[in-house]
Amino acid sequence: MTDYKNLHRHFPADFVWGVATSSFQIEGAAFEDGKGESIWDRFCRAPGAIADMSNGDVACDHVHRLESDLDLIASLGVNAYRFSVSWPRVQARGFGSWNEKGLGFYDRLVDGLLTRGVQPYLTLNHWDLPQALQDVGGWAARDTVHHFVDYARGIQKRLGDRLAAITTHNEPWVIAELGHETGTFAPGLKNRKTAIQVAHHLLLSHGLSLEALRADGCQAKLGIVLNLSSTMPATESSADVAKAHMDDAKTRRWYTDPLFSGNYPQEVLSELGSDAPIIEAGDMGHIQTPMDYLGVNYYTRYVSSAGEPFDAKALGLPVNDMGWEIYPQGLTDLLVRLHHEYELPPVLITENGGAFKDLLVDGKVHDAERTDYIRTHIAAAGAALAQGVPLAGYMAWSLMDNFEWSSGYTKRFGIVHVDYATLGRTLKDSAIWYRCFLADCRAAQLGMVGD
Repeated sequence: MTDYKNLHRHFPADFVWGVATSSFQIEGAAFEDGKGESIWDRFCRAPGAIADMSNGDVACDHVHRLESDLDLIASLGVNAYRFSVSWPRVQARGFGSWNEKGLGFYDRLVDGLLTRGVQPYLTLNHWDLPQALQDVGGWAARDTVHHFVDYARGIQKRLGDRLAAITTHNEPWVIAELGHETGTFAPGLKNRKTAIQVAHHLLLSHGLSLEALRADGCQAKLGIVLNLSSTMPATESSADVAKAHMDDAKTRRWYTDPLFSGNYPQEVLSELGSDAPIIEAGDMGHIQTPMDYLGVNYYTRYVSSAGEPFDAKALGLPVNDMGWEIYPQGLTDLLVRLHHEYELPPVLITENGGAFKDLLVDGKVHDAERTDYIRTHIAAAGAALAQGVPLAGYMAWSLMDNFEWSSGYTKRFGIVHVDYATLGRTLKDSAIWYRCFLADCRAAQLGMVGD
């Protein structure tokens, strides 16, 4: 049985503890100070695209509440904050002139974090591509790869000397699959061949950016963030086992194999046939450019069934408000498997959290389910660390309730409650637990906590 009381003892003194957000989900100020339109600004206007017909125009109003939000982050006792830059806020069209007012906002954000003793972990692309680039092909166009490299170099030139890390892309699978095959996310396209080419271009732009940033003398650590699950068969039947193997190849290995082995899974290429990506000479070598870290976003396991889809809720298993099974063991399983399959750089858990139906009552939010979710997943991370995984950090998703993509404001992932009528922030019990846990970690490092 896991000893939660002494959970802090599982982690080394230099472990990174943080919270995470993304630009479109919290910033607001969608059309202020020279910011250009993003594909999510456009997608939110499509009828039926967003569950509650909302948008990111105001979101959490983070742009206008920067200083108080930075104080909030620091009050949690974290030593890292993962955020993303809105590409159209700093470069309205995704190429050409830079927007000084947009760059100035991120200057203030980074400096404000450092002043408060929090290390900045910057993500270049958390899905809000400039609409102007989408209008000329978006990620399906190879030109966007080179525009992204230029963008990465520009951000590094402006902010790189103050950053702990730069992530190229957040969850390329989501951009490719949900944005270009199922069409449930921006830009809302539904074409498998396009989606597969998008995935290749995202990986290629990642590798080329790492090469360019290092050539420019970047001192920040460089990596990518992937959304990954532990995939397992629903039963031991040969059909379920085969499907689990293919599902794992399509979702996880389609990204990890090129990054660490320099090739796409052959079984997936064979199934794709004419939908396979156009790969130019040298592409796979660029994609395999060594990283300083791998970011892993984990929320649940994936159970493959050749028959009826696996339904955790119908089986009486615990699920969150998204309907995702709560399965901490899957985090350990995933990390250990990655460790065994590849020569991994340090690994950061860059997102982990759960959506639950929170209620603000008398100024408090008693979110026991989320507190338990975070506690048990931190324990699962500790178990992976004990098995030799080069795990270097954990970041809770999310700092605050926010615009949850196609779900709008109907799902709450934050450890801080946001009242969308007043935009007031309230620490939930999960935030208070996390703050106390991190205080225990610091106290243990100073020898102030016994066994």
